[in-house]
Amino acid sequence: MIEITNITKSFGSLQVLKGIDLSIGRGEVVSIVGPSGAGKTTLLQIIGTLDRPDTGTVRVDNVDVTSLSQKALSDFRNRHLGFVFQFHQLLPEFTAIENIMIPAFIGGQSKAKAKERAEELLRFMGLTDRGHHKPAELSGGEKQRIAVARALVNNPAVILADEPSGSLDSQNKQELHQLFFDLRQQYGQTFVIVTHDETLATLTDRTIHMKDGLLNPLS
Repeated sequence: MIEITNITKSFGSLQVLKGIDLSIGRGEVVSIVGPSGAGKTTLLQIIGTLDRPDTGTVRVDNVDVTSLSQKALSDFRNRHLGFVFQFHQLLPEFTAIENIMIPAFIGGQSKAKAKERAEELLRFMGLTDRGHHKPAELSGGEKQRIAVARALVNNPAVILADEPSGSLDSQNKQELHQLFFDLRQQYGQTFVIVTHDETLATLTDRTIHMKDGLLNPLS
């Protein structure tokens, strides 16, 4: 599903990634852990095509994304990748269901098809009655579930999550963590999760440890 070969990345004189090789299987739920500055988020952004490596290749769903043009990369990102961030980043002027539908519209789907898929995801999240509420009217846990639904609306092969439960209380964290595994079972998505949450890391199929821009060889 994801094949990373000899990825390096520097910002000025600071080398953040120093030669990363990593394989992640289809349907795998993987956590990436390590101290601040280890390069976790940079690696996630490169996997997610939000940044390009200095050297090396990244293959996602059998596509070498490092060789794509900017336009092809944008199209690939919209269709094959979903993103969940620590802070939900919902657009405040739109309702929950409208927020979910936005990536589908960007991908050229009809309003009817996008709405049908968004309603399916709302039912799965147990949030059917919250679909027409704006973010300010939702709890923190509800907003993050809507953000997860938005990431899923185009049926992406991979969900990339950066500290997805970092802003949630204990109960909502637990519910969100369980949701990832429920979604993997229901839809077959692959999850790559950067986290400082030790509980979440122990639940995932595999934990990748990073330090100083390198992977722990035992990961």
